[in-house]
Amino acid sequence: MQALRAYFLHLNDRVWAGYAIAALAVIVCVGLRMATERLAPGMSHDPRDYLIYVPAVIVGAAAGGFGPALLAAALSIASTIDPSAGVAWRQSQTLMAAIFLLVSAMTGVIGQGLRRTMDERGRAMAAAKAREAQWQSILATIPDAMVVIDEQAVIHSFSATAEKLFGYAAAEVIGRNVSMLMPQPDRAAHDGYMTRYMTTHERRIIGIGRVVVGERRDGSTFPMELSVGEVRTDSQRYFTGFVRDLSERQATERRLQDLQAEFIHVARLTALGEMASALAHEINQPLSAAANYVNGSARLLAETPPKLERMQPALQAASDQLLRAGQIIRRLRDFVSKGETERRPEPLKQLLEEAGALATVGAKEQGVRLTYQIDPEVGLVLVDKVQIQQVVLNLMRNGIDAMEQGARRELRVSARSVPDQMVEITVADTGPGVSATVIDQLFQPFVTTKPQGMGVGLSISRTIVEAHGGRIWVDNHSEGGAVFHFTVLKLPNLEATAVE
Repeated sequence: MQALRAYFLHLNDRVWAGYAIAALAVIVCVGLRMATERLAPGMSHDPRDYLIYVPAVIVGAAAGGFGPALLAAALSIASTIDPSAGVAWRQSQTLMAAIFLLVSAMTGVIGQGLRRTMDERGRAMAAAKAREAQWQSILATIPDAMVVIDEQAVIHSFSATAEKLFGYAAAEVIGRNVSMLMPQPDRAAHDGYMTRYMTTHERRIIGIGRVVVGERRDGSTFPMELSVGEVRTDSQRYFTGFVRDLSERQATERRLQDLQAEFIHVARLTALGEMASALAHEINQPLSAAANYVNGSARLLAETPPKLERMQPALQAASDQLLRAGQIIRRLRDFVSKGETERRPEPLKQLLEEAGALATVGAKEQGVRLTYQIDPEVGLVLVDKVQIQQVVLNLMRNGIDAMEQGARRELRVSARSVPDQMVEITVADTGPGVSATVIDQLFQPFVTTKPQGMGVGLSISRTIVEAHGGRIWVDNHSEGGAVFHFTVLKLPNLEATAVE
């Protein structure tokens, strides 16, 4: 409201100024007429000659438009009135005054139009300056680097952030080809890309975005996310590119991946710590058996004569028990080793059985019965073996713990093909199941159903599965017990045959 009031006050000031200028112009014209009559007494001046007042009308029209022009005409006519003149002279003056007034009105209309045009042009120029100021403000403050080019790939605008990112001043790049900001071979091929787009209009980056490589002034390269927009004018087409440096983000992502791998590694060590006593018992059994066989063989060898025919099966049995202990230790070493995250084709049946061998260490004494139901059509899966075994191990150990107080202790591991080239792996127990109050939050960090649990195992399992492009969920079996499901990518049979 205050802005509107100020505008009208400004408009009134301009209108009154136009009238004042018109009146002043008429006074000047009258003065010039009187001065010429005084300086040249012999020169007669007919008051009906309004040509001398035409400049006043033009000045009034230019200063204020139609109203000031009419005021100038009226004052000019008033200054020529002679009350003592005869009737014929007054009639002639009236005709001349009417013609002058009509011409003045037309001049006022023209002046009004010119004035309006000038005002509109002034407002347009002010708006253009405001837009230019806004544009410069955007260029100076936009967080992403912005580069504007034309159809010939010539740079027209280069934001302040782009200056910092590429190391060039705007004056150094404006007017030059944008390919100067690219390394080879993109630099040499960029004009061809532009020509192809102008010919086919096939969009490969415009409106889509892509991760590409940029080159700084010092020759160093960096990964960047490039988004390009297109705008067309009557005679030209422009492309606006927004550039975001991915160097810091990729470094952060690598660091997060390292931290995640470290966390998962620690979780494996924690799981093994919880299994330590059972593992010691599991390894002690084959070692004790081997020692007994070796001691028996030594006694057979000490007899006279030595009973060599009985020593061979005893030593073979000792060898088998030592190999069994070696297999247990090897599986532990593979599971504990951190290694690098790498997905490879792995036989799912072997992967599950190895994880089951670790998970059921000490479970036989608890009366747990483990069964497998693996679809014969499921061959290879594309996974990180150790990480997926960690998921299976965690689910199996959770199931064994859940059945600790139950009379029926059966653990079933199954695998079947599902749509979208995936495999669904299921671990089902016969425990009490999962409470409805926590089933929706079970895979969140620090949510657990165990009295001494930390609530990180299932959260880590979800992280691993989702990193493999799958998903993990849980439900309760109608006959009792919890059923955990997760999916991983299945390799086609043709690819599996080639790997095998």
